[in-house]
Amino acid sequence: MTDKPVEASRKKPNNSMAVGLRLVKEGTGKAFVTAGNTGGALFNAISILKRIEGVQRPALTAIFPTRRGKCVVLDIGANADCRPDFFVQFGIMGSIFAEKVLGLKNPRVAMLSNGEEEGKGNQLIKESKDLMMSSKFNFIGNVEPKEVFAGETDVVVCDGFTGNVFLKTSEAIGRMMTDIIKEDIKSGPITTIGGLLVKPAFNRLKSMMDPSQVGAARLLGVNGLVFIGHGRSNSLAIFNGLKAAQNDVDQNIIEEIQFAIKNQITNE
Repeated sequence: MTDKPVEASRKKPNNSMAVGLRLVKEGTGKAFVTAGNTGGALFNAISILKRIEGVQRPALTAIFPTRRGKCVVLDIGANADCRPDFFVQFGIMGSIFAEKVLGLKNPRVAMLSNGEEEGKGNQLIKESKDLMMSSKFNFIGNVEPKEVFAGETDVVVCDGFTGNVFLKTSEAIGRMMTDIIKEDIKSGPITTIGGLLVKPAFNRLKSMMDPSQVGAARLLGVNGLVFIGHGRSNSLAIFNGLKAAQNDVDQNIIEEIQFAIKNQITNE
């Protein structure tokens, strides 16, 4: 973990990530799942598998729990700085992913901002609006985190810095909530009895907020299925990462994204 990803990958061309990704490129493997260094996985994936033709930047993609189901969020860490045209392609890839993997018809796409009102957001959000509105996916405007968790959008587009902070904050809040509830339930005999009554609801909440249930983040935009998990991934997370990989193989996600990006370029 002390190695610099790019430098280490170049000095160690037969590192385990490179070996696994080459197997995917050769067709021996259908997908690659890792809980290793994110920077190393990104560099090796882009170097070996290459970007899908026409894709400006691949995006790390996460699935967030909401009151109404699930929401796709991208980018969560691959691109700290973005341009408006990156956002459009994130919207395309996220929309396809939500449709094929989550089974959502005409998924709603939004940009994560500090306000849902017209004119809110930084310069990137403001400059991206017209391009997002003119795209073929179902763009609904800006959303705040509260709209995300309320289930008012299906796909959220943001730069990697913002998305990574959003992801880590959400995970930290989820852990804090479940820890506090658990401690309060065990604080006395009366609360323990009450805890037994609400145990099903608590277990449901815990499951929703547990990142291990998702397993790993997808790297969308490269010519192969790549999944990057936490360095602290447990056995459940690895299992669910492998399960997600098999699902994406079955849904032909790469081919669907390739077709959509090619279609976008043709119509520009």
